[in-house]
Amino acid sequence: MPDRVEGQGTSPVTVEQFEVGVLGCVCTIVADAQAREAIVVDGGDDVDEIVRRLDARGVRATQLVHTHAHVDHIGALAELRERTGGRGLLHPADLPLYRTLAVQARWLGLPLPAGTVAPDGDLREGDVVTAGTALLNVLHTPGHTPGSCSFALQFGLRTMLLTGDTLFAGAVGRWDIGGTSLADIVTSIREKLLGYPDDTIVVPGHGPATTIGIERRDNPYLQGSN
Repeated sequence: MPDRVEGQGTSPVTVEQFEVGVLGCVCTIVADAQAREAIVVDGGDDVDEIVRRLDARGVRATQLVHTHAHVDHIGALAELRERTGGRGLLHPADLPLYRTLAVQARWLGLPLPAGTVAPDGDLREGDVVTAGTALLNVLHTPGHTPGSCSFALQFGLRTMLLTGDTLFAGAVGRWDIGGTSLADIVTSIREKLLGYPDDTIVVPGHGPATTIGIERRDNPYLQGSN
């Protein structure tokens, strides 16, 4: 996806999205310029670039959150936490998967992660992650992995959903690499995501952005969903 930078009118909150790593994981920085704080979502690689972008906005990452524990989404947590001092957060159901980062990297032919660190806290359904006035609401959307989460960000008059590898434009995530089942993914999407209005922006963990309305209408895995 091309880099995206969006603001919220007179709000100090901005959202910046760009790809990191050879697998093109979409990393999101949600920053409050006045508070000089930021949330980094899925900082899985390219720590130098993430830190450069934080410095360019004059903000410090206080929260490092992850949609799930596949290496391309969380492999850089140890280094990013050391460089920024932010708190690493992950759903506890993905802790066993997180402990296999080296195995995942070898399986995918990726460089081994610099190491792992114990997350500083859990992400759970209904939690709100904050940095200044920036707020991310946590939605537990298991299926791609047991602890997969999506994040809802109120963006002006619209909502932006960061869906990780749960919901893609025209597709859903795999369930054969440490996941549960296709049925679980579809259930998570129907129960947690399709309740948002049609104009809700969806930013997946890879590939182009879409909207809830488009996916409700056209995604072949969701036909018959309300």
